[in-house]
Amino acid sequence: MQFFVKLFRVAMTLAMLALAALLVGALWRYYMFDPWTRDGTVRADVVTIAPEVSGTVVDLKVADNQFVHKGDVLYVIDPIRFRLALQQAQAMAESRKQDMEVMEAKSVRRAKLSDLAASTEEKQQFRGDAAAAEANYNEALAAVDIAKINLERSVIHAPVNGYVTNLLLRAGDFATAGQQILSVVDSDSFWIAGYFEETKLSQIHPGDVARIKLMGFNSLVTGHVDSLARGITDKNSISGNEGLANVDPIFTWVRLAQRFPVRIHVDQVPPDVVLAMGMTCTIRIGAARKDFKQDLHDTAKDAISYLDDIRSNLLSESAVAQTIDQDMHTSMR
Repeated sequence: MQFFVKLFRVAMTLAMLALAALLVGALWRYYMFDPWTRDGTVRADVVTIAPEVSGTVVDLKVADNQFVHKGDVLYVIDPIRFRLALQQAQAMAESRKQDMEVMEAKSVRRAKLSDLAASTEEKQQFRGDAAAAEANYNEALAAVDIAKINLERSVIHAPVNGYVTNLLLRAGDFATAGQQILSVVDSDSFWIAGYFEETKLSQIHPGDVARIKLMGFNSLVTGHVDSLARGITDKNSISGNEGLANVDPIFTWVRLAQRFPVRIHVDQVPPDVVLAMGMTCTIRIGAARKDFKQDLHDTAKDAISYLDDIRSNLLSESAVAQTIDQDMHTSMR
């Protein structure tokens, strides 16, 4: 009987050690080798909008954080000066058109005269004046087109679908050509930037499934690996003030793995998840699998079941041994 009790204790000890080794191995693989990272960021393209003409903003059509569609009016610059400039250009074009027609008529009349009535030099002079008048008219037409473009550009439209962000513009502000005064986050360009240790890059390939857990939401965003960065900055390659190599000191027995950016295309966003540029997230690459807590629970449950089977077998063998002992004592009597 004591033999089976000792055997049971030894078996239980070995089983617990095996279970501990299994859990440690699972944890080690989960954290050290599986392609995952907590260093993920939601990224998007930001369109900085600057007017192409200067003037006073007379009408602001949007509010901060408002969603706009491509082509929607964002704001309007005072168009009066541009309308007057267009009228002036059109008047100048009409004037030069009349001058051109007059000079062409004179050139035609001189060309019909004989060499006795008009010299060759005079005819060439009139032809040159007619050509110059035509060039001046074309220049005036170009000025009309420019005036039309400036008038059209006094109304600023959204170039993409997206969200107006950090809006500080107000009606009455003066907008300067080429100076950014409004930004739109492109809603069709959201993607995830994940920074993975170089030891895990061998398990990441373009097209691999990616599951993204945002810090502020429980639902998972799904996507796939789009591409891997082919380089990062080497700090040791930057020269110091004296032009000498700048080499960072390291611990020879500790070698830290570099992190490389991995671009992840967003395939599906759950209805209850709102993407915003700058959000942080955890990223796991590869086929879907159970949560690690559930894995531990299932492993522990299987181990306990296995130990119960061992205990039952040992108790059965002990009961059989007791029965045999009793039979032997009975027969000896």
